Amino acid sequence: MDATTIDRLRIFVDRLNIESERGSVIVVEGKRDLEALARIGFTGQVTVLNHYKGINNFVDSHYHVDKKIILLLDMDRTGKCLTSKLLKQLQSRGGNVSLFYKKTLARISNGKIRHVEDLVSYAPHVMGFMGSRKDLYMYI
Repeated sequence: MDATTIDRLRIFVDRLNIESERGSVIVVEGKRDLEALARIGFTGQVTVLNHYKGINNFVDSHYHVDKKIILLLDMDRTGKCLTSKLLKQLQSRGGNVSLFYKKTLARISNGKIRHVEDLVSYAPHVMGFMGSRKDLYMYI
């Protein structure tokens, strides 16, 4: 795990936290995705898609939201299908939907992170418990 990837993940989390502070709705598939984000330093509010009874229920609850909806679903077949359906339905109702963070996560990891919950393996490095930076040794 190289330092550049870790630094990019830190920036990713910082920006996602800022988005949440501004009121954006961050959407993940399940509980483990939520936990993984928390473990790498995300402190904002997350909406878990699986807490809704289907895509239509989620869309009905969120299409009128004035804030940006950030879809951070997995990059496996199921996640891509869910992303596609949500994107179409939310945009057809005028929702402000973003895939920027999903694409950025794939780019940062060179496609190695296919599930948001995979971020857990990066947590010790991103949170500063390991690594080569000397200024982080105070956390060990």
